[in-house]
Amino acid sequence: MQYTNKSIKWRKEKMKKFLSLALAMAMVLSLAACGKKDEPAKSGSASGSVSTAGSTSTGTQSNFKVGAIYINSKNDTAGYTFAHHNGITTAMKELGLDPATQLVIVDEVPEDDVQVSNAVDILVGEGANIIFGISFNYMNALSAKAEEHPEVAFSHATGYMSNETNFNNYFGRIYQARYLAGIAAGLKSLETGNNNIGYVSAYDTEYAETCSGINGFTLGVQAANPNATVYVKELGAWADEVNESAFAKELIDSYKCGVISQHCDSAQPQIAAENAGVFGCGYNSDMTADAPNAHLTAAVWHWNVYYHTAIQAAMDCNGDASQFVSKMGGPAYYGGLKENFVDVSPLNEKTVAPGTQDAIDQVRELIVSGDWDVFTGTKLNITVADGKATVEKVAADMLDNEGNKILAAGDPSVEDSVITGSMNYLVKGVVVA
Repeated sequence: MQYTNKSIKWRKEKMKKFLSLALAMAMVLSLAACGKKDEPAKSGSASGSVSTAGSTSTGTQSNFKVGAIYINSKNDTAGYTFAHHNGITTAMKELGLDPATQLVIVDEVPEDDVQVSNAVDILVGEGANIIFGISFNYMNALSAKAEEHPEVAFSHATGYMSNETNFNNYFGRIYQARYLAGIAAGLKSLETGNNNIGYVSAYDTEYAETCSGINGFTLGVQAANPNATVYVKELGAWADEVNESAFAKELIDSYKCGVISQHCDSAQPQIAAENAGVFGCGYNSDMTADAPNAHLTAAVWHWNVYYHTAIQAAMDCNGDASQFVSKMGGPAYYGGLKENFVDVSPLNEKTVAPGTQDAIDQVRELIVSGDWDVFTGTKLNITVADGKATVEKVAADMLDNEGNKILAAGDPSVEDSVITGSMNYLVKGVVVA
């Protein structure tokens, strides 16, 4: 059955401060028997559009359904919603589920409690056993609906709320991937002789998510090019395609930036870089196809790593969603490079500077092995000669962009709770444009 409701375009709105995220690193990897849910399908209405299938697949999980609430269109071909949708469908296929018949989506849902609640009602009516909500301010509505529907598992991206039974949250160490992308940008800036790098960001210090992303990227840039400056333009919204393009153009024209990075939902900054003849580092998904002559690499999510784990846990509940949080190993999931949850997309060999792959591979290994992480009192110095990279660790103070000492030389990593919840400074080398 297919439902179509009037699509609602997401508008810019102010958001609450990102609070501390409860952390847990356990992943549930066991495979077990599955449960069923045999509620009849019901129709409903919500802002956005909903799509579902008209038949069930064969097999032991034939009645299991996955529900998803998206901030943008399920038909996006790049960016945030695209990455989540690809992750969900990939995970379902890995688990023997059919996205065409067992995935129910309500998309283009604004961050409004009433409209998110309406979307949940549709998904519950369609028999969803687990519901994913992918945008930060879906959090309050999902929390309330999890209490209202204890028979359904609820899982929320980028937030911090949870309960002890059927509602968890998930996010990852994307700052690690941003550091790797920063290496690519820094080496390219050295190659071109242009030390100015631009960054179109949804927010800057208002959210630890965006703040840590800017900082991680900048530290990666500086490892390769200590003389580089990262100019940040703040959108004031997670997605705003018009200004994503306009701000990238301003960074190129007014600040003479030769590489454009981003923390926003679409590929518009990369397209602007392509049109201006400069270079770029995307986000969420590989954006090389959008800007083949500009794109270097992108900090990306392998959302299927999480979605596989969460869907499997929901199936393992055997119809008792009160077990979901315990089967997930706790109320929050926080993976990184080590778990293959984040990384950079394949390098664009047409655009990257020589030695970029070697440098990124060496730094990735340092992070995955636990030998080093981004926000510490030890910086990396990266040099390239004849296409081969040398990566050196040097004890050094980490300073903010006002000269304040955040970490002393040799200090261990900033706490996870700071990176995800309370980081509110920008590192030396960042200029708010």
